[in-house]
Amino acid sequence: DRREAIAAISDARALAWARQDNYAAARQVLQGQVPPWAYPWDLDLPAGFDAQGFARDGSGWRAFRYKPFPGAFWPTNGSTDDVMIRLPPSFRSRDGEPSLAVYQANLALLEASLASDPARPDAELVWPVEPLDERALGVDLDGDGQLEPAIDRLVGLPSHYLGDASGHPLRRGTYPAGTEFLHSVRYLDPDAPGMIAARLKELRYLHKEQELPRRRYFSKYEQEARDKEEGVLPLYRGNAETGLVNPFGWRVQGYIEDEQGRLRLQTREEHYACMGCHTGIGVTADGTFAFPRKVPGSAGWGYQSIDGIPDVPQLGHDEPEVLEYLRRVGAGDELRANTEMLERFFAEGRLDEEEVRRAAPGGDRSLPFLVAPSRERALALDKATMVLVGEQSFERGRDPMLAPALDVHRTIEEASTGLAEAGRTYRDGTLRLRWAAVQDAITAD
Repeated sequence: DRREAIAAISDARALAWARQDNYAAARQVLQGQVPPWAYPWDLDLPAGFDAQGFARDGSGWRAFRYKPFPGAFWPTNGSTDDVMIRLPPSFRSRDGEPSLAVYQANLALLEASLASDPARPDAELVWPVEPLDERALGVDLDGDGQLEPAIDRLVGLPSHYLGDASGHPLRRGTYPAGTEFLHSVRYLDPDAPGMIAARLKELRYLHKEQELPRRRYFSKYEQEARDKEEGVLPLYRGNAETGLVNPFGWRVQGYIEDEQGRLRLQTREEHYACMGCHTGIGVTADGTFAFPRKVPGSAGWGYQSIDGIPDVPQLGHDEPEVLEYLRRVGAGDELRANTEMLERFFAEGRLDEEEVRRAAPGGDRSLPFLVAPSRERALALDKATMVLVGEQSFERGRDPMLAPALDVHRTIEEASTGLAEAGRTYRDGTLRLRWAAVQDAITAD
């Protein structure tokens, strides 16, 4: 119960804290001082990104817009975030020279591979893309038999990537070795665009060190199922300094605030929180959450903003994703502790579906209407995180709780939860989204 400590922090102090840039200070110390397998601290975050999402520092990092995964990563539950991707040098060049056209095309191919319906054969795949110059690439990517200066969709997937990566097979649903992701988890600034504050809570770096053949993925899943059945706990290679390596070829390295708000390496135990999601749950696409949920086409390239993104359904579903989450969970977070969401959308204990549908495709609102907190709640969540940082008690959880969660079992007495008997367990969830119905509207925005 941290309510007393939270109340002792003023709004002005919380705002000042959230607006301090702790990334630049860490970069100044660490750039050029880390081992080759670690995050090189080469992204100049304060310099920002251009309109197409490319880092202005020329590092090759590219930001993209995505629909946040339901629950924990909604701003109303404590954090804002952004994600950047970078492909290996050969995927960004042609004949040894940097090529923007090649880089854009390879990112488009990767996006189509990860975000499209896995059940659709490669030859039948159609995916919206930013304008691609087939003449510069020398490849017909939309299947019309011509090389055009600006195509806006892929028709079918080629067998290999392009440019200097033309010898690299395009394996559906997996990332090529050398792919990097950078994920910053941030405080809330109610006056900043998207409430994305300058201060980072965490910085997470993912590097795909090994690319596995498809059959190896299935064997790894089978081994994991056997281990779970036998009660064998997950064990990963690595330590606090190196990060941890999972069975699917990803190295995950995380930084988190120390008691003074500076970014430090996570301990080995703290790293397990990252591995639990990026390795231990089945809903991810090759261990990732954000890129398969990128807004398709040009509208999805740029620094993260959920403004204008409608509440589209998950792939294979008809109902909007947030609506379905609220309906099934009965609240706005996994612990049912977000009182603001309960008051807004569960008046008298029942979900106001009509209000939630305002952010659905064709409605008069978009995602922030559903998942952005009030100013008061945003500052309270920042204060709760500040208390947590002062305690350095991340091994007991890092979610900013404004008060003790009441809908949590203190002890388990029954063998069954009763959910299965009540028909309230679901196995139809998927990471991927059904963008088709709203693509034209998003592009126009």
